[in-house]
Amino acid sequence: MSIASTANLLDLDRKGLEQFFLARGDKTFRAAQVMKWIYGHGVVDFADMTNLSKALRVTLQDSATIGLPEVVADQLSDDGSRKWLLRLEDGNCIETVFIPEAERGTLCVSSQVGCMLNCSFCSTAEQGFNRNLTTGEIIAQVWVAAHALDSRADSNRVISNVVMMGMGEPLLNYDNVVRAMRIMQDDYGFGLSKRRITLSTAGIVPAIYQLREDCDVSLAVSLHAPNDALRDELVPLNRKYPIGDLLAACKDYVGEGRRRVTFEYVMLAGVNDSDAHARELIRCLEGVPAKVNLIPFNPFPNTSYARSPKPRLDRFFDLLNRAGIVTITRKTRGDDIDAACGQLAGRFHDRTRRRSRRISEHRGIEA
Repeated sequence: MSIASTANLLDLDRKGLEQFFLARGDKTFRAAQVMKWIYGHGVVDFADMTNLSKALRVTLQDSATIGLPEVVADQLSDDGSRKWLLRLEDGNCIETVFIPEAERGTLCVSSQVGCMLNCSFCSTAEQGFNRNLTTGEIIAQVWVAAHALDSRADSNRVISNVVMMGMGEPLLNYDNVVRAMRIMQDDYGFGLSKRRITLSTAGIVPAIYQLREDCDVSLAVSLHAPNDALRDELVPLNRKYPIGDLLAACKDYVGEGRRRVTFEYVMLAGVNDSDAHARELIRCLEGVPAKVNLIPFNPFPNTSYARSPKPRLDRFFDLLNRAGIVTITRKTRGDDIDAACGQLAGRFHDRTRRRSRRISEHRGIEA
């Protein structure tokens, strides 16, 4: 990969850092040293990297940066969830959420500024899309949260899991996301096992096949409907990659082992939550190593959807469970600070003009 004259070292995985040092006439082991300082000790000032020579520290100050976003807001939910609003160098803002549980601490990381998909039940999609995040902007979210939570690789790890489930479709920012996940897994990075990193996708089928070859992490799929007609409405990407093709890619991804794909299913009152939908979903997932995560819908301004009542959600759960499908009902976390699933929005300029069109439509005028 080409290295800019002033490189943000957060954009580089270990291989990229080794190339960076080789290009400057230095040894490849410097990459591991610098990664240990950045990710293991949380040090981002080259002057404090004391096992590097003074000459190298001066050189790095002139030729490299460790670019971190500005923390604009740091909100704590009543349930202990925590959300950071992070301002990027170009002025756009993204959101990152930490969800503490008894046996794990999960960080939800964004991959794009906004989202170019148009899922009808998601607040992020309502906001439109600006651009992909760089590798550095993705991994910086983990660094910021780890620093705030004292969850560095050399401390008692508070962040045990990372989910690529924040703003954006990760597989539409493939190279940067894969590079960031490699840093998360690297022993000199955050040292997370591949099973503790989950990538959630709406179903970019060719990229799912490629991901298995490049970075075999846990896979979650935003399904939300048991048939193509309904999924076409809820997840328009389905018109390009229908359910049959998507499930074939999922089966290939996990192979013949004991792993499962997590299928996310947001429960929308009167839309996808009937007994008939549950039975259709059971037939749909037959032969697929599946775990279903039922997600209570989290409302946002101007949405036409409502959350399925608890008795309806419980009935849906029971039908799937009796059919032998491992099913979990996700507990809503952080909704008092708009940090729950589907609520992340950030602050950014919408290049798709989707926001302005939606506002015009809501007001009954032509955009």
